[in-house]
Amino acid sequence: MLKLTIKPGEYLLIGDDIKLVFAGGSSKNLRILVDAPKQYNIVRSEALASYGMAAEPGNEVKHYPDKGISAEAQEKIKSILMAERKRIRREERAAAR
Repeated sequence: MLKLTIKPGEYLLIGDDIKLVFAGGSSKNLRILVDAPKQYNIVRSEALASYGMAAEPGNEVKHYPDKGISAEAQEKIKSILMAERKRIRREERAAAR
């Protein structure tokens, strides 16, 4: 298992087609954006537990397919990420002084 320290706005690439973006959070919660092809089954451990399943390969929870993200939601996500980047830059400039 790999343990990393990552700042909000940074991301991890897993292979060629999975991107995890860390959007910030608090000491108890972390916001993660997952960009992966639909063929990957991405399920929170809490969801598996609610179905009475162990987090093992082959235990897949099937959900209804997404209808896609609206243009409004996409713009909201972009604005959140841009605001987070600006905040980080301001904090870095202030720390450098």
